[in-house]
Amino acid sequence: MTLKEFDDYVNGFLKKEEYPADISLNGIQIQNSAPDSKQIKKVAFAVDACEATAKAACDFGADVLFVHHGLFWGHCQTITGSFYKRVSTFIKNNLALCAYHIPLDANDPYGNNFGAAIRLGLKNCKRFGEWRGMTIGVKGELEAPLSVEELAQKVLRPGKAAGCILKFGPQNIKTVGIISGGASEDVAAAVEEGLDCYITGEFMHEDYHFAQEMGINVIAGGHYETETVGVSLVMEKVQKELGLECKFIDIPTGL
Repeated sequence: MTLKEFDDYVNGFLKKEEYPADISLNGIQIQNSAPDSKQIKKVAFAVDACEATAKAACDFGADVLFVHHGLFWGHCQTITGSFYKRVSTFIKNNLALCAYHIPLDANDPYGNNFGAAIRLGLKNCKRFGEWRGMTIGVKGELEAPLSVEELAQKVLRPGKAAGCILKFGPQNIKTVGIISGGASEDVAAAVEEGLDCYITGEFMHEDYHFAQEMGINVIAGGHYETETVGVSLVMEKVQKELGLECKFIDIPTGL
């Protein structure tokens, strides 16, 4: 399988064309020396494209690094300083880069939000939470009520703790909304939907009193942590369906 064939395969279910308002450049961001002929044998997966993940992918012997946060976000940038270190690590090692941002947040069932909903066993799931005209989150109902602490433990990876838990809503949570990453302001959409708890990555100071006044529970699981879900699910799919050797590169930021 070549790089272009790999990207066609991934886009076959992530469908970047359905998210035209996403300013990130989804798909192949850095090619290898022969994207039409070089055979891919190893694929590394990570949340972020940075010097550290690129070097770890090279140590693994990867032909391509697949990430959620790529290097290019729809604007011009000089290849200097930190950005040079990132880009040059890929090019010097003939390592390709594929990135999928909003398509990986929103995908059902391989995205960050639907993947988290599956972890929680949410029923009657529906899309929720709009950003730039794109609906990227999910809401649903728990099979049995849970406390906010139980919910946090269930949605995060084993041994991981939420960065922030705000117990402002019902003690027995039945309905949940999820938007991974930096979606603090969308707590307002969760309130409009009448949800008991809102799960996101980061929660901002300016939204604290709103959540308290409106009586909704909030779990901020960490921007990084909540976005490990999608890349892990895509990796599992690639391993199962393509038989490629894969590795998840876990470099948490604590944020």
